[in-house]
Amino acid sequence: MIAAPGPRVMRFSRRVDRAANRALERSHPPLRWAWRAAVPALLAAAALAWRGLRPLLRGLFLALALAESALRALGRGAARAATATSTVLTPRRGIGLAIAAAGGLLVVSQFLDYHGVQIGGHSYAGLPGAAKPPTVDLKTAGEAHSYVLVPVGAIVVALGLAMIWRGGRVGRLAALGSILAGAASLAVILLVDLPHGTDVGAQSSRFAGASAVLEKGFAAELAAAGGVVLGGLLYYARPCLIRISLSGRGASARRRRPRRRASSRARVARSA
Repeated sequence: MIAAPGPRVMRFSRRVDRAANRALERSHPPLRWAWRAAVPALLAAAALAWRGLRPLLRGLFLALALAESALRALGRGAARAATATSTVLTPRRGIGLAIAAAGGLLVVSQFLDYHGVQIGGHSYAGLPGAAKPPTVDLKTAGEAHSYVLVPVGAIVVALGLAMIWRGGRVGRLAALGSILAGAASLAVILLVDLPHGTDVGAQSSRFAGASAVLEKGFAAELAAAGGVVLGGLLYYARPCLIRISLSGRGASARRRRPRRRASSRARVARSA
């Protein structure tokens, strides 16, 4: 059982309640006056702030609306441009364009430096990146094989253009020719240019610490020949030779066609 509070506790509780009640009664008029004085001031400050912020917010939302409309228009234009481009730049023409570009790069790479001899390369090891060892005996890529890849690159460009303008049997023959031309170019690059490019030659007896280096021309012709072979193989992977099955389209149309109602004799035969 819970013991009932004694008389002393009850009297103390009543005193506390009366004191709290008197404090609330005394504080009510000042609080009411402060509330009545503060609310109009707050409303006036809010109205003033709203008047100042309203033009800024209006300009902000107008800018957002204009940006949204511009982005929507840009998206519609990009979609129309992509649709128009897809009708012109088909996969067959894209592969042909890539092969023609690789053939042009193969021709250009024959006139770039592909071989050089650096002198005293070990002496420049601890220096900043701007300091490079001197390079002598620079040679272009065509000098190693008497510019034999220049006509090969021109032939590859012609094959790529043939693949752009003609498809079918002509396109397949052009793709096969590009594969053979790219393979022959890779053979010349790896069997002729690479050994000559890594050979110091007579510069080893003239300079101490001479080392042969391969320049950008070697990487350019190697990438061009690899691109020609890859483009021909990609054409033969037949991503651009897929045709729409007209027979399948006709069969689906026949399936959607409503059937004729059966005659009475057929209905009698099925029921029997």
